[in-house]
Amino acid sequence: MRKRIAVLGTGANGSCTGGDLTQAGFDVSLIDQWPAHVEAMRSNGLTIQMKSGDIHIPDIKAFHLCDLATFSHRFDMVFLMVKAYDARWMAELIKPYLADNGLLIGAQNSMTADELGDIVGRNRTLGCVVELSSEIYDPGIIIRNSPPEGTWFALGALDTAMNHRVSEVEEVLKHVGKVDISDDIMSAKWMKIVVNSTTMSIKAMMGMTSSEIFQIDGVRELMLRAGEEALTAGQAQGYRRAPIFGLNQKEVEQSNQLLEMLMDKLNTDIGPTVINAMHQDHIKGRRTEIDYINGLVCEAGKKHNIPTPVNDIVVELNKRISAGELKQERQNLDRALAVLKV
Repeated sequence: MRKRIAVLGTGANGSCTGGDLTQAGFDVSLIDQWPAHVEAMRSNGLTIQMKSGDIHIPDIKAFHLCDLATFSHRFDMVFLMVKAYDARWMAELIKPYLADNGLLIGAQNSMTADELGDIVGRNRTLGCVVELSSEIYDPGIIIRNSPPEGTWFALGALDTAMNHRVSEVEEVLKHVGKVDISDDIMSAKWMKIVVNSTTMSIKAMMGMTSSEIFQIDGVRELMLRAGEEALTAGQAQGYRRAPIFGLNQKEVEQSNQLLEMLMDKLNTDIGPTVINAMHQDHIKGRRTEIDYINGLVCEAGKKHNIPTPVNDIVVELNKRISAGELKQERQNLDRALAVLKV
């Protein structure tokens, strides 16, 4: 029987995933909370813009959240690709529509996997780490910075009893990008927290891309300090240095410049001119995931008596931008350095 698949949350990355799976011939429903985006896909299909050329997918099955109430079927796989702060209620929403032996794959930039397992059952939950850079500003149109050959996922079970189910999702997800199986998916997810804490929020608070920000003295050092705090906080919680972005365990364990290597790998993979997700959120006046990325580092630091001054000030400055007290600007670096007395 043909598997029924849903992508719940079809912003930029969700649309890329749903579009690729649709093109691969899967029965895919794209479900989203942005009405204009759903209507645009229904009327005009989905357009994905890449450097290699645009792809137009006319036969997209797009649904509003309220359309779930009309579904008489349940899904075999649900890729949950909403922001971290929407993960819990979205998991509760989709729970009645997930098959008894179905799988919910949480692809958030945060540590949501255990929470999702508590909602739908750990026997129906897989953790996922994503390296896919994309942007959305207009409904129905995605700017994909990472082509399929430059897209990467890690998949892993929360319990070893579920290891045999991971390959099912791998077979599907390999139509979107490269897939690695992780034997410690929670450590891999924390490693993504480390990378995002190092780079994403600092670029976002300054409103800059890699090509712009690395021209400024003091930025790289500040990023590395943020990343070191995240690494230390993660180790205190029992997370190990797990490979991500297609690296192997030996490369990660033996590197004496791990953060430098991860920053350079990310910059090479996605390109120096992309606008990251948190930067996009500030542009759109949307809530950011700062509490679920750098904020988690700060929480772990407090729990284990580990100082996290860089992440503390980065969280504060990004929240002040969201509140309208500050702009995304170069001066936020000076504000951070002044607090840190650098």
